Amino acid sequence: MTDTDLALPLPAMPFIKVEPNGVARLEFQKCTACSAFSLETNRIACGKCGARGSFVAHQPETTTGTLHSYSIVHRSFPGVAVPFVSAIVDMDNGPSLKGNLRGIAQDPESISLGMAVNVVLDDALNRKDDQGNSYVSHFFEPVAAK
Repeated sequence: MTDTDLALPLPAMPFIKVEPNGVARLEFQKCTACSAFSLETNRIACGKCGARGSFVAHQPETTTGTLHSYSIVHRSFPGVAVPFVSAIVDMDNGPSLKGNLRGIAQDPESISLGMAVNVVLDDALNRKDDQGNSYVSHFFEPVAAK
């Protein structure tokens, strides 16, 4: 098997798009009437203004955001490594996303509300479906201090 025979990873969420070259990117739906965002790809009407058929694809200019809320999870389903940080991030020029915050100590002394984070698209923790397909998912990582 060669690299060209390998299947592309599948997106774990509808707002993740995987290009034919294997590069993953974010794409949200944006209302042309009021600029509200949606994570759904098949909305009929805008939940904010009610406009029908008003959504267009929107690729964010940046993948940065601000930590809005988080919880350090110590108990989970069997097979899920704990602790991990479940977070809600308000994207810059985009919607709010829920995902895991990684690349930081999992204690309240290390995490602060309002901290800047990047959205990173990466392998979904080596999980595969029953046909052996891998997935790409989104994670948050703190923005490195300059």
